Amino acid sequence: MTENIRALFDRWERVWHEGRFDLIPDCVGSHYIRHDERGDRTVTRDEYAAELHTVHQDRPGIRVVVYDHSFSTDRAWFRFAFVWPDPTTGEKRSRAGMQSYRIEGGKLAETWITMLNLGTAWADEPQISWTRRKT
Repeated sequence: MTENIRALFDRWERVWHEGRFDLIPDCVGSHYIRHDERGDRTVTRDEYAAELHTVHQDRPGIRVVVYDHSFSTDRAWFRFAFVWPDPTTGEKRSRAGMQSYRIEGGKLAETWITMLNLGTAWADEPQISWTRRKT
C-alpha cells in the first residue's frame, strides 16, 4: 500500500519540479484542508493549483529538497526545505520545514506544515528524490 503513496509523491514532485500542473487532479482531492502559516483553511483543487502557480511565478526555480520522509497506509511526512534563487539578486534563499499529509482515495486530502525562518536549512545531506533515500 505504501507503494501507492510513493507513486503519489513521485507525481507530486513532478508538479513542483517539472511544472506538470496537469498532474494536480491526480494528486489533490477536490477539496484540500491546509493547516499552514495562512491558518486553517479548505481550498478547492483549482484554488490550490492557482496558489502553486503564484509560488512558481514569485520564486522562479524553486525546488523542494527532501531530507527525510515516512509513509504509511494513509499518511506521509517530510522534513524538507524550499530552495530558490532570489529573483532580483540571484542569491540563494532557503527555508526549512516539516510537513505531514493525510491521504484519502489516493490523493492529498489534508496537510499540516510548519516552516522555520527565511535562511534556514537542514545540516545533513538531502535525499536523491522525495521518495528515495541515498543508498
